[in-house]
Amino acid sequence: MSEPLVLDGSALAKAAEAEIAERVAAVVAVTGRTPILATILVGDDPASATYVRMKGNACRRVGMESRAVTLPASTSTDELLATIDELNANPDVHGILLQHPVPDQIDERAAFDRIAITKDVDGVTSHGFGRMAMGEAAFGSATPAGIMRLLEHYGVELRGKHAVVIGRSPILGKPVALMLLNADATVTVCHSRTVGLADIVRQADVVVAAVGRPRFVAADWIKDGAVVVDAGFHPAERVGDVDLEGGAGRTSAYTPVPGGVGPMTINTLIMQTLEAAEFAISADAGAVTGR
Repeated sequence: MSEPLVLDGSALAKAAEAEIAERVAAVVAVTGRTPILATILVGDDPASATYVRMKGNACRRVGMESRAVTLPASTSTDELLATIDELNANPDVHGILLQHPVPDQIDERAAFDRIAITKDVDGVTSHGFGRMAMGEAAFGSATPAGIMRLLEHYGVELRGKHAVVIGRSPILGKPVALMLLNADATVTVCHSRTVGLADIVRQADVVVAAVGRPRFVAADWIKDGAVVVDAGFHPAERVGDVDLEGGAGRTSAYTPVPGGVGPMTINTLIMQTLEAAEFAISADAGAVTGR
């Protein structure tokens, strides 16, 4: 078997940032306004704070602005909804990101669904999910959309292939399964409690691991020549959800951990914030012309 193709998300994200920066400059030239991503962080979780800083740094690299909104851990659902309402109403804000997870007393689904669909650049609303599932225009959930961009860039064929998704979260497993289905793959959705999981994975042409457990997918579960997308990352061990150390050599292509899916998530977030800004320009132009 030939050497597997490394689906390098870091390299693709870096190349995409150059294009994004050019388009951001064009938006500024036309409107005099810089695209803004507003990030909401509730509480003081160190990992969440790190992720928010990374997203802010990515915005600055392409000439966008990041507006950080930090709320105390005692924030109620109503208080968070009021903050989201203010950002929805602010024409200078083009994208809104609510950092997951939020404290237990908050109704996270209600908060996600309060985000205006035109500013839902992280693809977390039920409305956006439904439109995406039906093949209508919507911002896809950032990690799944990043995965699809990565597969498309490297020419991974999905049509007619059997894709097995391990994970069913509303912001990763479920949306990536529907995106793969919309790309004409035949999709099986599994999870940690699936009976006979190893045998199901052994049938897969494409494996997307998003179960949140280090090295959960054993090397001998991977069919020779399969494409493996590892959407997990466990910082302590610096590994993903797949035993890539033992299994990468059996694949035809795989995402490294780190450097595969992770960079594409943030890159997709800023790409979709840019697209929201561009959409706002076109909507404003339509309002002026009456179209």
